[in-house]
Amino acid sequence: MAVRTKGKRVTNIPTGRMKLYKSYMFRDKDPAIDEFRTVMQDHYGDKLDHKAMVDVETAGGPTAQTIHNWFFGATKRPQNATIEAAGRALGMRRVWVKNNGNGKKK
Repeated sequence: MAVRTKGKRVTNIPTGRMKLYKSYMFRDKDPAIDEFRTVMQDHYGDKLDHKAMVDVETAGGPTAQTIHNWFFGATKRPQNATIEAAGRALGMRRVWVKNNGNGKKK
């Protein structure tokens, strides 16, 4: 939200603290990247080469370069839709499962 002060436009910067989610924290990369890496290793074997990434791209997933950046590059938080497309290109789908009793009950 912007306000005018003496004819100049000034942007209000929110003060206070940003809300942190205690249930979804990671230091380096999003856990979804590691989950998809595991899916690819189960499908192609432990060694993930460029050919495997191109196969995912050819099957309708994101580009091989995108997948490479998830695993070895600077990408930390890929879009959910992109992760979903990659998994579905391998014939997989994600589901919600109970987290060992953690969480609030109604």
